[in-house]
Amino acid sequence: MRITQRVKKILDWYESDNPGTKANLARILMTGKLAGTGKLVILPVDQGFEHGPARSFAPNPAAYDPHYHFQLAIDAGLSAYAAPLGMIEAGAASFAGAVPTILKLNSSNNLATSKDQAVTGTVGDALRLGCSAIGFTIYPGSEYAFDQMEEFRELADEAKASGLAVVLWSYPRGPNLDKAGETALDICAYAAHMAALLGAHIIKVKPPTAHISLDAAKKTYESQKIDTSTMAARVRHVVQSCFNGKRLVVFSGGEAKGLDGLYEEIRGLRDGGATGSIIGRNTFQRPKEEALAMLQTIIDIYLNKA
Repeated sequence: MRITQRVKKILDWYESDNPGTKANLARILMTGKLAGTGKLVILPVDQGFEHGPARSFAPNPAAYDPHYHFQLAIDAGLSAYAAPLGMIEAGAASFAGAVPTILKLNSSNNLATSKDQAVTGTVGDALRLGCSAIGFTIYPGSEYAFDQMEEFRELADEAKASGLAVVLWSYPRGPNLDKAGETALDICAYAAHMAALLGAHIIKVKPPTAHISLDAAKKTYESQKIDTSTMAARVRHVVQSCFNGKRLVVFSGGEAKGLDGLYEEIRGLRDGGATGSIIGRNTFQRPKEEALAMLQTIIDIYLNKA
């Protein structure tokens, strides 16, 4: 694997990390059709835990099979595949070395009443399964946020010491945030910045809206004339909040949507300097050929070809 100058520059951002961690970051950055560009498209399949199997896979029944997702990520030329323990275990041998994997170590579910997550995997599992990284979710704003941050701190420390990269989903939610607040620009930027401060190598947040949620923040956004007018401007602000762009920031795809709306959003992410997309339901809920065509267009957008 020959590392491009762009990827070498990115690896230099992570000054404290050991060669093992940098090698695994490089593996993710040098895989697939975006290899070497510094851009990423990742397939996450943890929605069965979060939303239930029928809501996740019934629109495309082939996706009930864990092997389907490994093969989809490979056929599409994606950067990595992220999933909880059982999904990774179910294809770990068949697809060993074929695509970088990210073991998602915690999950919530729709049967629970609290905004918390259960830890369902270990760093040892990630090493045993040949993963390049661990993944973890925190809910800034929830009553459990501090516990989740402390759990992440311990797991991230162990992962880095073992030479793994660390991906952090930072999804604001809780009693002081309404639905609009969860994707407000100031809240998304705050959540992304917290993820950077917690030591994540790759940060996952939702695409931000123009809404400003915190009254104290509104004054600053107005007085400093922070541009909220377009998706590109808002993404640029979120990326700036992650150490002035010195951390990799990917944005979720969210609920399934029409292709025109999805592509318009991806162009906004690209133009704002996003590292890329981590897109699940919009991918695996479509028939495979449609999903492959869609992912090719997304990749072309990040390559400035569409």
